[in-house]
Amino acid sequence: MTGTGANLVSFIAIGMLVGCGVTLLLERSLSRILLGVIMISNGINLLIIFGGRPGGAPVVGVTDPAAMSDPLPQAMVLTAIVITFGFTAFLLAVSYRSWYLDGDDEVPDDIEDQRIKHRAARKEVSTVDLSEEPPEADPEQLDAPAPWRRRQGPG
Repeated sequence: MTGTGANLVSFIAIGMLVGCGVTLLLERSLSRILLGVIMISNGINLLIIFGGRPGGAPVVGVTDPAAMSDPLPQAMVLTAIVITFGFTAFLLAVSYRSWYLDGDDEVPDDIEDQRIKHRAARKEVSTVDLSEEPPEADPEQLDAPAPWRRRQGPG
């Protein structure tokens, strides 16, 4: 392999970085989310760099203008690195604060997540069916019990 251009191995590495980053981003731990953000950022930065035209340093007077590399992807990646650094510092601060207050950096479920989890465990419908056909004749609802309602107190 000759030349300095991108090859298949580079794009497989970029895909692996972004894929692993997305997987980590979907976790509940802030430290894993942070690692996912960093991996996605690095993969996208590599993709942007490989999108530019290869060549010499884009400095006027040093390199022939026809042989210069494209400076725009380099500027975009430099900006992305600065933004990622700031976002990483913010996530580190949030993660440290969560660990300091709770002893771990897990993102807790909110009340709506808990309601959805309980309804799914009971196999209840989360929305009301406003159609006029009965649930047995409705092909879109395979298991459609009556929606769960909070019991009213005595009186």
